[in-house]
Amino acid sequence: MRHLQIYLFFFICLTALSCNNKKSPDISKIKLNIPIERFDQDLNKVNPDSISTEVPVLRRKYTWFYDDYMEKIISAGYTRDTAYYTNLRTILGNKDYLELKSTVAQTFPDLNKQKFELDQAFRYIRYYYPKQKFPRLISFISGFAVQTPIGNDYIGIGLDMFLGKNGDRFYPALRQSIPQYISRRFSPENISPRVVEAFIREEMFPENDADRNLLSKMVYNGKILYFMDAVLPEVPDVLKIGYTTDQLQWCKDYEAGIWAYFLENELLFESDYLKIQRYLAEAPFTPGIGENSSSAPKLGVWAGWQIVRHYMEKNPDISLQHLMIEKDSQKILAGSKYKPRD
Repeated sequence: MRHLQIYLFFFICLTALSCNNKKSPDISKIKLNIPIERFDQDLNKVNPDSISTEVPVLRRKYTWFYDDYMEKIISAGYTRDTAYYTNLRTILGNKDYLELKSTVAQTFPDLNKQKFELDQAFRYIRYYYPKQKFPRLISFISGFAVQTPIGNDYIGIGLDMFLGKNGDRFYPALRQSIPQYISRRFSPENISPRVVEAFIREEMFPENDADRNLLSKMVYNGKILYFMDAVLPEVPDVLKIGYTTDQLQWCKDYEAGIWAYFLENELLFESDYLKIQRYLAEAPFTPGIGENSSSAPKLGVWAGWQIVRHYMEKNPDISLQHLMIEKDSQKILAGSKYKPRD
């Protein structure tokens, strides 16, 4: 498995509207059908007493994902050695696993809504990138280990990380490893945006390790979110970036002050990881900005999003494809003429 990253930039707010005002292209003639394969349901059908005969069938069906799941997600053991059958049998009979399995089954009897949303998003991607290949989509129960892992030709969907209110019995016990400001966003509405974001970031436009200053990282994240604007036109901004409505409003109210802070503290070309990470990372707020810890988190990401939006608005002849291949963050900043005012 190449990546086991949890992308947690989201929060449901059905009343919030996207700032992406560009007309979406017509995708009605683009045919695409990517099923969400229910590994969770298939595994649930396995009789613990018949593991030796039933799981080899699952392994042939799910190939790379099966091995990653057993070896890296639930740590049952190496699939090259059937000794892992004993650990798997223990896991499948564990009381906590059985309770989690039941909750997932009740919450997601089907994934029709998510399949429709993802088919729409991938059709938009196919519109912009006709030769783009898409991975298998495989749902599973992770034991709260990972949300949207990407492996060899697949994206996994850890359904137990999207239970919403049905997960309230589990999530508080995870506070030491998963803070509340993150777990509050584990809801079904976040499945499609997180899968799309993982695919965009990891498969289509991985970040260049050589881009180390804050401005380059701001613009990179802004481009990812702008791409999400284009392929998820119905999704509200709070769900894309992971803000509450209050946090998003705070950013709008103090947009000029946020930008002034970056300029006055000469942060745009700062490349010290520890200094700039506070403006990019998940957190309950952004340290050093705002009173009484009232600021929104990851303000560098949000500001980068606004820079890219302004850039595309000021330069209507630039296509989405050209935006995504543009490597010069200073050029995008200059072309955006981004100067928010109070």
